[in-house]
Amino acid sequence: MNGLVRPARGRVVAGVCAGLARRFGLPSNVVRLLFVLSCLIPGPQFLAYVALWVLVPAEGSARALR
Repeated sequence: MNGLVRPARGRVVAGVCAGLARRFGLPSNVVRLLFVLSCLIPGPQFLAYVALWVLVPAEGSARALR
């Protein structure tokens, strides 16, 4: 599957970073570290995370299977 989904396993909070890491072929911890570091600079990072949490389907859900 090439689409972006939040995995059922390997989640820390909502699985957004794990899903992004899987989609782009990066280690999950690298994506998590980049997210945390990005929160040190002003910007809408937290809002983007929440939006992805809401919009990206969980693995195995009906939305993910489309």
